[in-house]
Order: sequence, then C-alpha cells, then structure tokens
Amino acid sequence: MELLIAEDNKPLGIFLARGLEADGHRVRLTCDGGAAVEAFREALPDLTILDLNMPVKDGEQVLEEVRALDADLPVLILTARQEVETRVRCLDLGADDLMIKPFSLHELRARCRALLRRKREARLLLRAGDLELDRLDHTVRRGGRQIALTNKEFALLEHLLLSRGQCVSRVELLDSVWKMDPAQTTNIVDVYVNYLRRKLQDPPPGRLIRTVRGFGYKMASQSELTLGAEPVVVLSDNAGPAVAPEPEIN
Repeated sequence: MELLIAEDNKPLGIFLARGLEADGHRVRLTCDGGAAVEAFREALPDLTILDLNMPVKDGEQVLEEVRALDADLPVLILTARQEVETRVRCLDLGADDLMIKPFSLHELRARCRALLRRKREARLLLRAGDLELDRLDHTVRRGGRQIALTNKEFALLEHLLLSRGQCVSRVELLDSVWKMDPAQTTNIVDVYVNYLRRKLQDPPPGRLIRTVRGFGYKMASQSELTLGAEPVVVLSDNAGPAVAPEPEIN
C-alpha cells in the first residue's frame, strides 16, 4: 500500500516510515504542509499520517485541502495538543482517527491496519486469473498456493496488478517501485520481472506478465486471460548492463 507521512520532525518521520515499511508498505515522507498537499495530489495515497504542527501550511489547513481533493482516503492525525477542541475540529474536518503524542508505534501500526480495512471501495485484494494478491496481509497466492516474495517483488507485482490491462513503462516502474532516477542505466526491472515469472511459474512469453516490446510490461486483462489472447513475444531490449540486485530482508 502507498502511505504518506507528513511530519516536520524528520527523525520521528523516518522512524515511522521504517516501522510502516516493515509491514510491506511503500512510504513517502514530507516535512512541510505545502509538500504534503502536493504529494497527496500526485499519489492519492491509501493512507495519510498527518502531524498538525507543520510549517508552510499547518496540519488543519492540509486536512481541509486533502479532503477537497478526496473525501474518502483515510487520514490519521498526530498531535501533541491536548485540548478537546482541536480533536473535535480535526474530526469535523474529516480526519478518520487521531493519536496524541507520545504514542506507541505498535498501536499506530494497528490503527493503520484498521483504517485500511475500513477504507471505502478499497482495492485490497487484487486478482488476475488464479493469481491473488492481498495488499493488507502482504501475501500472494496462485492456484491456492502461497508464494513468498521479497518486498521489491511484491511492490512490482502490486503495481502491475493495479495497472492491469495497461502497459507500464520501465521508467514508471523504476520511479514508483525503486525510487530511482530513470536516467540511470540499469535493467533491474527486467531482472525482477524474471524473478517474478519464476516464482509465479509464468515463464516467457508469459500468460500473466506480458512484455510490451521497447516499452515495458503489462499484467494481462481478464478478457485476455479468458479469450486466451497470445502473449507478446519477449525480445531482448537494450536496457543497459546487468545489475545484481542487493539481497532483501523480508
């Protein structure tokens, strides 16, 4: 899942981001209210964690602007303010939950899970044929068999499933999954697609993950799977020198 943390205390923000990344989420951290609104507009994150004491735009102003952009995506407020009036005002502005500092990271993670479960019209279970990805439990199954993926493999598969039926460029995947500058010469996307194909038992040219020549990849649509449309033949692309990815800790 995509999470946004808006926290002007950078060490605390990094601590929160690491804790939530350990649950398999992709986290973007901003340190002022103006950047938080822009990040929300760009990504429409599955959950936003918003501190009230923010420079440029304070948390309440950010909350108002976020709610004008989307009324449903959950927002969890963090604040050191003790007065009841602040809490009531935030809830009236559209906050879904509120935690008073100091707080337990364990409780914060639990509250995040609860908000994501309750999220209206959430796409928490993604499917393609007999492949099923649970975004909340961070699990993948094919034909009922559980498949163990690293965090990067999971994020890549999740992105392809969210864009199912559409071509996704290598540039987009580098930016969204690896947060890498697309100008870098690397074939890490192709390397990880091959990892996925092996684990999903979907060898080239692929029934599920299909190559779009000279562009990137796509997850087959339901109609393509149902009608048995021919996969795109995989050809070698000049994607740069091979990269040996660093081992990940699940």
